[in-house]
Amino acid sequence: MKTRFTALLLLMICCLPLLVGCHGSRETVAFSIPDEFDVSKEYTISFWAKNDTNMTQVEIYKKAIEDFQKIYPNITVEVKWYTDYGRIYNDVITNISTGTTPNVCITYPDHIATYLTGENTVVPLDELLTHEKYGLGGSEIKFDAPTKDEIIPSFLNECYVNGTVYALPFMRSTECCYINKTYVEALGYEIPEILTWEFIWEVSEAAMEKDADGSFKVNGQKIMIPFIYKSTDNMMIQYLEQAGERFSNEKGEVFLFNDTTTELLYEVASHAKTGAFSTFKISSYPGNFLNAGQCIFAIDSTAGATWIGADAPNSDIAESSKVEFETVVRPIPQVDPENPKMISQGPSVCIFNKEDTGEVMAAWLFTQFLLTNEVQIAYSQTEGYAPVTEKAQSSEEYADYMSRRGEDNDLYYYVKLDATKLLLDNTENTFITAVFNGSASLRNAAGQLIENTVKSVRRKETVDEKYIDALYKDITSLYRLDQISSDFNGKTYLGEMPTMSVALICTLAVIWVMIIVYAVINKTKKQRKG
Repeated sequence: MKTRFTALLLLMICCLPLLVGCHGSRETVAFSIPDEFDVSKEYTISFWAKNDTNMTQVEIYKKAIEDFQKIYPNITVEVKWYTDYGRIYNDVITNISTGTTPNVCITYPDHIATYLTGENTVVPLDELLTHEKYGLGGSEIKFDAPTKDEIIPSFLNECYVNGTVYALPFMRSTECCYINKTYVEALGYEIPEILTWEFIWEVSEAAMEKDADGSFKVNGQKIMIPFIYKSTDNMMIQYLEQAGERFSNEKGEVFLFNDTTTELLYEVASHAKTGAFSTFKISSYPGNFLNAGQCIFAIDSTAGATWIGADAPNSDIAESSKVEFETVVRPIPQVDPENPKMISQGPSVCIFNKEDTGEVMAAWLFTQFLLTNEVQIAYSQTEGYAPVTEKAQSSEEYADYMSRRGEDNDLYYYVKLDATKLLLDNTENTFITAVFNGSASLRNAAGQLIENTVKSVRRKETVDEKYIDALYKDITSLYRLDQISSDFNGKTYLGEMPTMSVALICTLAVIWVMIIVYAVINKTKKQRKG
């Protein structure tokens, strides 16, 4: 038996690297910038992009690829379309383990932090940004690329993960409040330049007054949800930031569960109870309610501007359902109107490492091309996005575009340009949240607190201290926040253990169990002989 066990033990030890390799990502050598990029060698790179179901954006990407391939005919770019950032994220995670990630990917820093759990998966860009020959605007670049200094600093700062640049910003947006000015004034209010939460709640409750027949006085309809928020994770995160509360930090410490959070949840519950407040996940897209005269304050991204307003070119509702009203755009409601704060968001672009450094360089060249004026300005004109470079923002072409507000309800749609101007005017008032492995889950948890509270109120549940305590525990468990920090105060950061480490520990544990079992059996056998 001893001989058999020894053989089995040796076999398991020999197979240990294979067992670990089955669970971990494929190892890739860290990227190093080559001395020269071989323009005579053929490369095919994959680009995973999101188009917001906007065919104009699709055409802009296609033209960018065609123009790039004319400059670098040895590089073929194959694009794969997605309509959801979450699906890109899931596909990348799935493909990391098989070494089949795309070359270039539209993404968010929260997602990149998770990608980095694989070894050498995402290419760090610090050296590439300023490389004399192949860096941004380098001497060997065959097109008019911006330099690092021409990228808006606050936008580039969003692309750092653990002190290293792992992406380039592509487009930027923020959230804003789209308002039915006609209804606000009908209720006897004047819209301030900077909204406060108190103003929003007060007007929303005033809009709930009904006639004797059950119709709402403000719109004469049976349906009215005065205040609808599309992204409740942003709602929670921005409220905490405005109130001076930390949401998390770079170490992954969680500060979500605090008195200010509880205060907001009680406020949300009180207005959900009257029907004055709801969310996108519960009621549907706020822009559709606004366009139908069934909402007064619709909070959404500036990137959604062409879907919102009485004359919105991309409105999703039937013409017969639309009502006429004047739309104004304001920053999101503030805790302190003298010190406005709003989140900065929008897609970035990262590059995945490959065994062939030339292939990585081909991807880097294409990524740079996405920051040229032609691509930046064209894409920003499709929605309420802002170009990420000073080079594009200060160009005559962009200045001309911004000056033609309201000339039509398509390219120069006034709500879209107002939303864009709001972002440009408030770039210094934007902020970002800390990025770490698990930050995406924490963001989702923040929004789920609000979603669950509204759902509970609709189910006639009581939202009190006992409810809040249970909610915090449920959300912690659901999003595994206890794996990010040891308690609600974030005293101990644990993070997620890499898959390869987990596999190694499990395999060693199995071996030790077999050793112990063998020792026990052997000892028992000797005792019986004795």
